[in-house]
Amino acid sequence: METDGYDDMHAGELETSLLLAFCLEVVRPGNETTDWTADRPHLLTLGMAGYTKSGVIGRPSLGTAEKGKRAMSSLVRSFGDTYEVLTTTAD
Repeated sequence: METDGYDDMHAGELETSLLLAFCLEVVRPGNETTDWTADRPHLLTLGMAGYTKSGVIGRPSLGTAEKGKRAMSSLVRSFGDTYEVLTTTAD
């Protein structure tokens, strides 16, 4: 990913990439031109509506299906140990 978690908070590169890879039908047409970044010092009191009309805070234009597939693989690998602990029952 080219963006980080702060700059790409919602509907940006990471989320768009995951959706392009696994749920293409939910990605709205025109997402390539909806990039929106904002400093949000009062996010907890104003909510996202105080910083974006579209709901986007990030750069969806950078999203690709290939990035989404690589991100999901990384998430699966890094969650494996936690999943095993959560799903293994003590006898």
